Amino acid sequence: MKTRVGVIFGGMSVEHEVSVISALQAINALDKDKYEVYPLYISKDRDWYTGENLMEISNYQNQKELFQNAQKVQVVRDSEGKVHLQKDPQPKFGKKTVGEIDVAFPVIHGTYGEDGILQGFLELLNIPYVGCDVLSSATGMDKVVMKHIFRDWDIPILEYISFYSSQWQNDRDAVGKKVETELSYPVIVKPANLGSSVGISKAANFEELEEAVELATEFASKIVVERMVTNMKEVNCSVLGDYETAEASVLEEVLGSDEFLSYQDKYQSGGGSKDGGGASKGMESTNRIIPAEISSEQTEEIQTIAKKAFQVLGCNGVSRIDFIIDQDQNKVYINEINTIPGSLSFYLWDPSGKDFTQLTDELIKLALKRMREREKLMFSIDSNLFSSHSGGLKGSKN
Repeated sequence: MKTRVGVIFGGMSVEHEVSVISALQAINALDKDKYEVYPLYISKDRDWYTGENLMEISNYQNQKELFQNAQKVQVVRDSEGKVHLQKDPQPKFGKKTVGEIDVAFPVIHGTYGEDGILQGFLELLNIPYVGCDVLSSATGMDKVVMKHIFRDWDIPILEYISFYSSQWQNDRDAVGKKVETELSYPVIVKPANLGSSVGISKAANFEELEEAVELATEFASKIVVERMVTNMKEVNCSVLGDYETAEASVLEEVLGSDEFLSYQDKYQSGGGSKDGGGASKGMESTNRIIPAEISSEQTEEIQTIAKKAFQVLGCNGVSRIDFIIDQDQNKVYINEINTIPGSLSFYLWDPSGKDFTQLTDELIKLALKRMREREKLMFSIDSNLFSSHSGGLKGSKN
């Protein structure tokens, strides 16, 4: 019997379209002899859909027609613990469910999908799911929390400050002064909880800082400002595994059109190309050099830091850790971790002989392993505190 896999993608994030591309790549790669695949598309209006028409990228050009030809569903757990795709609304006659899934495979980038919220929903369904759990997803998504943890574990990060948009609105001069004294220009300004370089820009003076912060606050209420490395090389490393074992991929050197890789560099410069499954190439199409043209010693250093960062955050599945090399000082800094990376970083595993089909297979095995381990844990105590109360409810004092 095949394992039934629900691949979840889309969502309410600004990275919605990127998610569709990554998910269709993953669906195309899944071994159809082992897995029965259900695409689970979440619209920008928060509705869930399934159907074969969702597996063709060209159908997304006409959203109205897409929804008309798909089945709207709710993901529900029945009294036996099985997870069903229930038709929404339920028909009075005929089948009320479309199917049943054994494993969830989230491929949603950004808010509501990569930040622990979707993972919490899957935990409540008690279904095994691919990738990081609630805590590691949330910490990996929040750049400020992530940096705190990395700093505590002596993982090299760039100097930074963070603040909320309300602090900026109340006293931008004070924030600007802090940027000048603690970091100095130029700097990079980022929303604290988005990926794919959305809302990121550079600033070489206070006027540009104002513009950059205003852009970032369109996407998040918490902002990060980092010292900018002017003579930099951007290198990425993917990590696969869990808290027990983790392996690092080959490194890629990413070639952006400016001092940092923008959203347009990542997803729009090569958006017209196609892969074998009919999905745009997305992150795979970015200009890159594989393996990165750096020394073997520095390659090993980055791979070691990448595995440490992955396991320190308690990650699971596949992540991509992005690094900056300060070429003037020959120093390596971790930039961020992507717990659901674009294209699931499959192109970084190909050179070592692990194709996309093998990668998705390993991700599902890791999800099932974590579920088996959690089933051994105790989450409740077999007792009834209410039985000790004979009267009505009253206030109590400690």
